[in-house]
Amino acid sequence: MNSILGSQSRERVLTFIAARGEGYAREITEFWGCADRPIKRELNILESSGVLTARTVGRTVVYTINPRFFLRKELVALVLKMVDGYPPQWKEALLLNRRRPRAKGKPVRLLANIERGTPGDGSE
Repeated sequence: MNSILGSQSRERVLTFIAARGEGYAREITEFWGCADRPIKRELNILESSGVLTARTVGRTVVYTINPRFFLRKELVALVLKMVDGYPPQWKEALLLNRRRPRAKGKPVRLLANIERGTPGDGSE
């Protein structure tokens, strides 16, 4: 299936970063189980076009959606809507951004809920 975003690699990059808030090349390629060259190419293209911003953390370049990008809200909404059509296990893996164990008794907060401002997003 062709991506509405132009390429499968671009869809993977934008989906991962929109769902998790940030990401780096190796993390994205490991999540999707794909080659790193097309992912790195898309990251560079999206950064040079102003869609993504990059910052260096140690030796790793971490990408986020540019907060000044004029279509940021619409892009994130579109990509998160696309995630709704993914298989349940992919959707859960994308939206549960756990990089370390959660504290005992701490509620689960999905990033999609935070972006959409729905209950359970910690804004109560």
